[in-house]
Amino acid sequence: MFITTFVSTREAFAQRSARQSITVAGVRRTFVLRTPRAPADSGALRPAVIVLHGGGGNAENAEMMTGFSRLVDREGVVVAYPDGSGRARTRLLTWNAGECCGFAMDERVDDVAFIAALIDTLVRGHRVDPRRVYVTGMSNGAMMTHVLARELGTRIAAIAPVVGTIFGVESPAPVPVPALIFNGMRDKNVPYDGGPSRGIGRNAWNSPAQPARRQGEFWARANGCDDAPARDSSGTVVRFVWRCPAGRDVELYAITDGGHAWPGGRAGSRVGDTPATEVDATALMWAFFKAHARN
Repeated sequence: MFITTFVSTREAFAQRSARQSITVAGVRRTFVLRTPRAPADSGALRPAVIVLHGGGGNAENAEMMTGFSRLVDREGVVVAYPDGSGRARTRLLTWNAGECCGFAMDERVDDVAFIAALIDTLVRGHRVDPRRVYVTGMSNGAMMTHVLARELGTRIAAIAPVVGTIFGVESPAPVPVPALIFNGMRDKNVPYDGGPSRGIGRNAWNSPAQPARRQGEFWARANGCDDAPARDSSGTVVRFVWRCPAGRDVELYAITDGGHAWPGGRAGSRVGDTPATEVDATALMWAFFKAHARN
């Protein structure tokens, strides 16, 4: 039913792993938070990245797959890994991205309200700059990233969905949001050319995926960019770049031998696709994020 599989990362982050919680509309929601060890300079605010796990994962799974926590001390960034919802509470979790996935979609969980409350918590309690809040996610988390950019676009400085999709039923985005997108051309769970999932997530969706480039086209329209992107390739990586107004960039990295995995990261399970090594998605998106801030 699910798009990625939960794997415990206790051995990798045991010394720093502790869930925190907030209550949203009477429901306890949890997240793992990583903050820099060094105190911020007096009056200084930090950027924050919210990393959404894939369907069937959880916060630790997202931390392990993406490696974003490596940047916390080096870059002075706050990283939050929220948990989705599920019957098991701490594993096999999903996000309600409208047309996907599983428990969260079926129960109509208000994940937009959760992430809005999480942003409030980061800004008020952890010296996060409200102009520099970024969101990324994998698979179902990437789908949710698109939803958040549409619903909370005035509070999100840029997004970076990984092996996700849109479904062609979305309303236009009300505000521009810079977007850096990653997809694998050999992905069976979220097919690059669109259509129904051919992987383990095939029963978790209400609508088939749109071709990967539709994500870029969606944000290019929202951001006032040219219709047709420039295309260049190097090895197994094809990069599409739309010409956009300053600060509204839209790019798509298509990995010709890439599957359903976080490029440059770790596989989500023993049977998960092997991540492509030609691209380090975490490094690329952090550079992209640093170049963008909300006005």
